[in-house]
Amino acid sequence: MDTVTHTLFGLTTYGALDKSRTDKQTKRALLFTALLSSQAPDLDVVARITETGRIMDQMWHRGLTHSVFVAPIWALLIYALVWVIWRKKDKMIFYLALVNVIIHIGTDSLNAWGTGFFEPFSSIRISIGVLPILDFVIWGIFLGAYIYKKVKRNQSTYKIWRVAWMIVLAHISIQAAQGLWIHQEARTTYEQTTLTASFLPAHFTVLAKEDNRILVYDQTLWSKQEEPVVIESNEEEDLTPLFEENPRAEVLMTWSPFVVVTTDDGKLGVYDPRFYRGDGPMLFESIELTN
Repeated sequence: MDTVTHTLFGLTTYGALDKSRTDKQTKRALLFTALLSSQAPDLDVVARITETGRIMDQMWHRGLTHSVFVAPIWALLIYALVWVIWRKKDKMIFYLALVNVIIHIGTDSLNAWGTGFFEPFSSIRISIGVLPILDFVIWGIFLGAYIYKKVKRNQSTYKIWRVAWMIVLAHISIQAAQGLWIHQEARTTYEQTTLTASFLPAHFTVLAKEDNRILVYDQTLWSKQEEPVVIESNEEEDLTPLFEENPRAEVLMTWSPFVVVTTDDGKLGVYDPRFYRGDGPMLFESIELTN
């Protein structure tokens, strides 16, 4: 998910706590915990400062730092930092940090970019593709709760945020159920498949690979694009020169469910078809072809 959504997750989990008997310093510690833990897994961006980090960007970003096995470590580190700053040892600080880290890596796993959810024990990229990278429905639910809180000042704030979270979880569950149903249907027909969610709720793009063709079509539970877009992939091309001159290309192939191999415009390259926009692919690694 995007940074704004992760921040909203932190603010609203903090808001969902009953702090009626909590002192001012502990409230500050809890707010700090919620905001830091909601962003902590994305601190892997520091890996990009080295040349190796830039080459391995696709594998390292959302990699080990987004592992479910590392989540308790993040929570302990944040708990320790809070103790250093505020000398607070409230168990709620640890649990709030743990919940927010798990929310972060869990929601990131639900979009097409995926995470190294089981690293270091498995390098498989978990990218379920049932949520968009930026979900305006989630924003709308939280905005509605905020407006309601301002209007209904006599109601318990933490209860309003808890109800908002129940609605968010219901939205994610419904979105996931629809996406998985559509994906399962595609898997019964094609060799390899992957899924991406549209910004429009309940709308998905299915990508399916058969030999040297990749089919792309939009689908909902009630409708399906009749004529898929067909992308030809030059699977017979020798990619050894590409990998030798541009090591990011091999990383992209490892990271992606499948890629398109192209020799267009005098370039030998590969790109992930899930991230193709009107002006071309977002994730494209290539070299110039020599005569």
